[in-house]
Amino acid sequence: MDNIKNVIVLLLVLAVGVGIGYFLFGNKNPEATDSMKEHNHASELSEAGEAEETIYTCSMHPQVRQNEMGICPICEMDLIPVESNTSSDPLVFQMTEDAVKVSNIQTTIIGSSKSGSKSILLNGKIKPDERRSASVVSHLPGRIEKLFITFTGEKISKGQKIATIYSPELVSAQRELLEALKLKDLSPGLIEAARQKLVYWKIPKNTIEQIEKSGEVQNLINIYADEGGIVMDKKVSVGDYIKEGNVLFETIGLERLWVIFDGYEEDMANIRIGNTIKFTTPAVPGKTFSAKVTYIDPILNAATRAVAIRTEVNNRSGFLKPEMFVKGMLQTSNSSKQKIMVPKTSVLWTGPRSVVYLKDQETEIPSFRYQEITLGESLGEYYEVKNGLNLEDEVVTNGAFVIDAASQLNNQKSMMNQSVNIKTKNAGTVVAPNFRLGTPDEFQAQLSSLSDKYLLLKDAFVATNSETAKQAGEAFLQELKNINMTLIKGEAHQYWMKQLAALQGHGKKITSLEDVEEQRQQFEFLSDAMINSITAFGTEKELFVQFCPMAFDNKGADWISDIAEVQNPYFGDKMMKCGLVTDTLSSK
Repeated sequence: MDNIKNVIVLLLVLAVGVGIGYFLFGNKNPEATDSMKEHNHASELSEAGEAEETIYTCSMHPQVRQNEMGICPICEMDLIPVESNTSSDPLVFQMTEDAVKVSNIQTTIIGSSKSGSKSILLNGKIKPDERRSASVVSHLPGRIEKLFITFTGEKISKGQKIATIYSPELVSAQRELLEALKLKDLSPGLIEAARQKLVYWKIPKNTIEQIEKSGEVQNLINIYADEGGIVMDKKVSVGDYIKEGNVLFETIGLERLWVIFDGYEEDMANIRIGNTIKFTTPAVPGKTFSAKVTYIDPILNAATRAVAIRTEVNNRSGFLKPEMFVKGMLQTSNSSKQKIMVPKTSVLWTGPRSVVYLKDQETEIPSFRYQEITLGESLGEYYEVKNGLNLEDEVVTNGAFVIDAASQLNNQKSMMNQSVNIKTKNAGTVVAPNFRLGTPDEFQAQLSSLSDKYLLLKDAFVATNSETAKQAGEAFLQELKNINMTLIKGEAHQYWMKQLAALQGHGKKITSLEDVEEQRQQFEFLSDAMINSITAFGTEKELFVQFCPMAFDNKGADWISDIAEVQNPYFGDKMMKCGLVTDTLSSK
């Protein structure tokens, strides 16, 4: 045991000795020490610089910016780092040369086009000409003894013998003719009447003459085609008994065909009756056909969003067959007036607005300006620009979406971010007057009771429940009737009457609508009227005005809550926490 203690003491002595030696002699290289200190200092500065430069934002709410990681206070999404933008102009986004190369940003100088020509690609299908369809019918009753047309697809020529029938009625008519001939001296008119009966049944004139000459009745008679064409449907067989007017065959002529093309909405302004469409079909490789536009359907097909464009083409060669697919090209020629054109790859669509990014040609740092434009018609790979661009502007043709996304994250104006123009509290509205000091406590109490009903309506929209919203709306309107408007006078009374009209109108709308999104639109207007009323006259309890900047396509919308925690009535569970408190309402 004593030996173990001695060993431990010895080890401790050695450790202390090594430490003293290092303290006295181990730090004798001042250059190494200074270098180490300098290295550590630079590292600290680098880390500090990175901490200062790193800014975190929310991809959904770019107005949120902070210098540390966290979550968005509006929607509770994780914040992400962004690069800083040195431009003070909210419409201009600057990038480094390296960032431009990595993002493959490409630009082109805007020019003009004097040619108004446009090539429109069209898909279509060949159809029979409906006007050349016909029904081959029997003009007399009888039994079919023989058919000379035996299958679908067979070609019939006009005047061709198609069937032989036995007709008792025809036999009787022939006998009447022969008997009339015997009495021609006594009653010449009887002969003509008998002949006309056979003519009415389409019996050929030479057949009638043969019957009169021979004096014999023909038991079988031939039927001839009134129209030619291809048999599309064979209706009868040998042995069938047919009545007068029965259809034997359905035929259609294919010497001239229709070609039906699909014309899409954006192209219809350039398609006119009389235009020539050149088309090809895989069934006849190497050959181009030409057809004239003869009809444009006045009704748009709701399923395909296309208009049927009918053309006509000769088919005497028989190369084209119904139901063949074709690809057509329509070359239009519009006004020769000079037009400003922009490549389609440059345009970012944002509903009614179109957006491009222009490169600033006068700055050394690559800078790109957000520019809204008005587009005209589509011309091939280009759009006509009616407003917003000038000749010689340098527009981004590749990488515009990258610039737009970076601008959004830097709280610059962008296609997806209108926060620089976003609606804020009382934006675009008249500030409510202050009648609180002269408002009776009783009126404030009534307004407070109305706000309780309003809050039930708000909760229904938080739950996205249309039926509950209708019931809450009814309760709100009933409570609105209990407010005694005679308690306030003069300008205060007039102001209340305006708010009352809005509350009643939008409240009734909510109770009559079934769609919850349509109800929410009315709730926004009702909320504005409630905020105006409580701001002007006060209330017995504290209420909070809250604001969602993303409601109604980023226009933003307000509402009232009795708690500071955000529960969004315009999105419900989709974005429950999206919003912030902008004001507090009370009696004073």
